[in-house]
Amino acid sequence: MTANWSPPSLARLQAAFLSIVPRIELHGRVCFRTKNYQDRQEAVAEMVALCWKWFLRLAEQGKDATRFPSVLATFAARAVHSGRRLAGMSKAKDVLSPVAQRRHGFAVGRLPDFSTLNGNPLAEALQDNTRSPVPDQVAFRFDFPAWLSSLGARDRGIAQDMAQGHRTGELADAYGLSPARVSQLRRQFYMDWQSFCGELPASDGSFHPARG
Repeated sequence: MTANWSPPSLARLQAAFLSIVPRIELHGRVCFRTKNYQDRQEAVAEMVALCWKWFLRLAEQGKDATRFPSVLATFAARAVHSGRRLAGMSKAKDVLSPVAQRRHGFAVGRLPDFSTLNGNPLAEALQDNTRSPVPDQVAFRFDFPAWLSSLGARDRGIAQDMAQGHRTGELADAYGLSPARVSQLRRQFYMDWQSFCGELPASDGSFHPARG
């Protein structure tokens, strides 16, 4: 570097970086081709963000990263694959984190919408229940699937995940909602379930007939 060297303007840096973004995105789509569409898009976006951060850092050192975009993209892909994000790292102990799932060899999926001949996870969770009276357990096994079927696909998935004990923050991240909206849905589901069981008036002021 010469004594009179000065870094390029931000506008020039942005224009230079945009010229290599297509190559970075192509590299990301190839590296993360086995992921589903949404996860792949998020991984590629994180790659671009990391590359921009490193691009600026290299420019401060007088280096032009447009001369080696493939190397930049390769290191960014490795970083994202390892859980690196523009802001921090993915939590290695978070069950919804792809890094935790890959590291410990497990996967997270949604519960089935309906029961089968072999039952479903919610029914299995009740098999060892010694606290609820047997008639209540039987009623729940009939009523809960019927109530779930009255919800839309997304709300049904959220309600099932809530029933399995997932926290508000986890549900917000998984479904792309705000924590406040998840809390609203939790309250709404509670009221709808009570109304379905005949314990609260429905939204239109009428009562559902009591089950049992």
